[in-house]
Amino acid sequence: MTDLVTLAELSGPLAAIGGAAYARHAHPAAYWSTVGLPVSVVRLMASYSSTMDACGLTVAPSRLRVLAVKATTRREVRPVPPRRGMIRPTTTGLRLRLRLAPGQEPADVAASAERLRHAWGVHTVYVRNVKPGVVELRLVGFDVLRKVRMPRRIDGGLLRVPVALRQDATAFVRDYRAVPHELVLGATLSGKSMFLRNLLTGLAAQPVVLVGIDCKRGVELAPFAARLSALATDPEQAAELLPVLVKEMEDRYDLIKARQGIAPGTPDESITSDIWGLPEGERPAPIVLFIDEVAELFLIATRKEEERRDEMVTQLIRLAQLGRAAGIYLEVCGQRLGAELGKGATMLRAQLSGRVCHRVNDEASAKMALGDMAPEAVGAACAIAAELPGLAVVGDTSGGWSRIRTPYMSLADAAVTCRETAHLAPDVPALTPFRPYVPPVPVKASEPVAAPLPVTE
Repeated sequence: MTDLVTLAELSGPLAAIGGAAYARHAHPAAYWSTVGLPVSVVRLMASYSSTMDACGLTVAPSRLRVLAVKATTRREVRPVPPRRGMIRPTTTGLRLRLRLAPGQEPADVAASAERLRHAWGVHTVYVRNVKPGVVELRLVGFDVLRKVRMPRRIDGGLLRVPVALRQDATAFVRDYRAVPHELVLGATLSGKSMFLRNLLTGLAAQPVVLVGIDCKRGVELAPFAARLSALATDPEQAAELLPVLVKEMEDRYDLIKARQGIAPGTPDESITSDIWGLPEGERPAPIVLFIDEVAELFLIATRKEEERRDEMVTQLIRLAQLGRAAGIYLEVCGQRLGAELGKGATMLRAQLSGRVCHRVNDEASAKMALGDMAPEAVGAACAIAAELPGLAVVGDTSGGWSRIRTPYMSLADAAVTCRETAHLAPDVPALTPFRPYVPPVPVKASEPVAAPLPVTE
């Protein structure tokens, strides 16, 4: 009887422990909110001073503090840690600000991020410089990239698209005004198509001209044809489309130049060197050019195709070099973009200041994407597992990099979004000959209607 009572008493705690372990694996966000958050807050508050001392983030107290402690108490005067601000819980972790002590810098705190992670029992710790003397610690309680859930509040705007989730639980926003052109590399089934799908549907709801070049007969971009203003599905059509875009760019520069007929006394705000300085009524709509499998534009089978290839590459480089001021932006996708593709490949890559590298088949491909901007990120890109599609490493010209993962979006949902936003496509007469054919939506057969009764007198 005593054994039965003991088992009954233990069954409750064992069930709670088992439920917590299951929630931690299957529902990490729920586990963090109920168990992980309170435990981490208690750890942080109880061990803050000792942890900072162990990490070497304390400094000797000021003379005034030493005199005050000795005059009021007989305690030992200890080193002073950075002053801690209010702890602010989030759905994915914690945030708190630290006021650095004299002589400290943000790099000192960033170097101890791994120690802080273990001391406070969280998944990762990130350090962000807020202002001189103040840094923000962002503690992430679990692996947010395992099951992507985008933040509810994201600052958007024209040509700003939240396309993925960063490893610090913030949104990766593709901002074309800040980074005009981008290169997206990755092997087959690495998640490039999902990245492109989220980006294209995000732009579909904005007054932006979307143009596509898909040399795989359009299998990637054809589902979005309702929203595309132009689509080329083979190198021959691309060779006809690119000169039209270059001519459109030159016309826009003529428009800007005409506006720059500066008369004496013209206000400074009326002088511009790009389309964004033009009055809203005169400003042409921005154009985003999506290129899927860019290597197909470089590959040639006969000597006759070499001249066409050289012309297309030259036009692409011109768009990359000069298109930003004219409101023309490039999103170039492929598996590789290196010197082995031929003349102009590395020059084009150098103009693409944004870099996104998904899982690749070799280290050389990762170096093509990130080696010239964020060399430290090459190893992280090579370590992406095949069972995590959509996971990528993003780098920028500052040398910084981070991991991101794109949320899942079905092709059917993306196609429906493009159909519903087709009326938002700005009219560009020069692109009308390249507008793709959109088949009508099949109408579902309705219930048979009963035949009306004959009219009798």
